Amino acid sequence: MSQCMIDYQAPDDLLKGRVILVTGAGDGIGRTAAIHYARHGATVILLGRTISKLEKVYDEIEAAGGPQPAIFPLNFEGATLKDYHDMAEALNKEFGHLDGILHNASLLGTITPFEQYAPELWDQVMQVNINGPVWMTQALLPLLARSEDASLIFTSSSVGRKGRAYWGAYSVSKFATEGFMEVLAEEVEHLGSIRVNTLNPGATRTGMRASAYPAEDPMTLRTPEDIMPTYLWLMGPDSKGHNGKKFDAQPPRT
Repeated sequence: MSQCMIDYQAPDDLLKGRVILVTGAGDGIGRTAAIHYARHGATVILLGRTISKLEKVYDEIEAAGGPQPAIFPLNFEGATLKDYHDMAEALNKEFGHLDGILHNASLLGTITPFEQYAPELWDQVMQVNINGPVWMTQALLPLLARSEDASLIFTSSSVGRKGRAYWGAYSVSKFATEGFMEVLAEEVEHLGSIRVNTLNPGATRTGMRASAYPAEDPMTLRTPEDIMPTYLWLMGPDSKGHNGKKFDAQPPRT
């Protein structure tokens, strides 16, 4: 992991004129990324399941003078293939293309021995973390192909690169995410205009992290703001040519 990505200084107009979709944009890392992308000139499509949270992010972007964002309510848990294709049709009508997707929405599930893992919860985590993003991506690929420089970022985790006891469906879903990224990156390589990578945010001060590590002092962790340089670098033109790679948003903790 190059230090320059972690310390990347994004020019103000890095994403000017770009249309970028952020999933899980209502809070945590997704919210922060959406605000930063807008701050650097992108028209951001805010996707999430809670409209009131998306509206707050929308208002914050507008108040800061960013390009007018769009809100797209969708819950991966109940979304169907038709929903993804309807979404592609709506975005095509409104924007005509997509320059980037940050797949950020994730469900933790539970930290428990696999022997005790509830099958219904396992299916739910897989649906939100891998199945939904996969089929959404398939529906949106034609819009990404219309961009001269499109970046597709899948959110990974350290437990998606090396399995860890008790992390169950979350860990397995992130391994699947890494595998899907590698498959898709090879398939789009010949286009030269779409890059597909994974990004591991690392230990970050979010609600999900607090659920996973209730005894941890959140003040010892980096905030979503702190890790934005890599999110900006990977979404912007300076990362062109990097395809099929696994990135980290912060140095490993010692």
